[in-house]
Amino acid sequence: MTLYETIFARRSVRRYDEEPPDAAALSELQRYLDNVGQLPGQSAGFEIVDRDRLKGGFAPYAILAYSEESEAACVNIGYTLQGVDLWLQNQGLGSVWCGMATPLGKSPDYRILLGFGRTSMPHRKGEDDFKRKGILEISNEDNAVARAARLAPSAVNLQPWFLTFSDRQVEAKVNVRGIGRVLPGRLWLFDMGIVLRHIELALTHEGKVVKELAVNGSGRSLSVSVRY
Repeated sequence: MTLYETIFARRSVRRYDEEPPDAAALSELQRYLDNVGQLPGQSAGFEIVDRDRLKGGFAPYAILAYSEESEAACVNIGYTLQGVDLWLQNQGLGSVWCGMATPLGKSPDYRILLGFGRTSMPHRKGEDDFKRKGILEISNEDNAVARAARLAPSAVNLQPWFLTFSDRQVEAKVNVRGIGRVLPGRLWLFDMGIVLRHIELALTHEGKVVKELAVNGSGRSLSVSVRY
């Protein structure tokens, strides 16, 4: 599968096998992390650790994300690690975003982690296996890009975005309501980066050339956009 195809098969895995990934798989992941694309002007750092370094984690391994404390930096981590999330599942491993788990003795620039490991949990069979909002609840159009965005994972499955399609641009605006307003650590910022990755992959799959990825505004007025 391509990363785009994996969007329609991935699941958030919470049950893992005891046997950890082998050394070769971890080395390949490290190489992928060393070369993964990030948003313009951003430079997050990543560290692979095992479960002994975590508090509250249930996956055998995790990727810790570090950055400066800014909204754009958090969006970038979501965008970057969602590419890794899809890559891991494409390699036959399970993965899950862990907003509540933390590393032991965490540093002030720690932001969030992505847990991963071997699993016997099967991939989803398609869009109907996902529990998500209706397509027109998250987008002004029903198309392939919006369908890929709809399947993006988010904190407590809130999908805190609304997509607007215009002339050669897709913009996802923050649409945080209810419990989303009090999510710890502004988890919805990572979600905005996650959905940005799905939008980009869907556009590329359709043969579009992505020319610009951007984070605009701040707070409840924040949005992410893709120009092609």
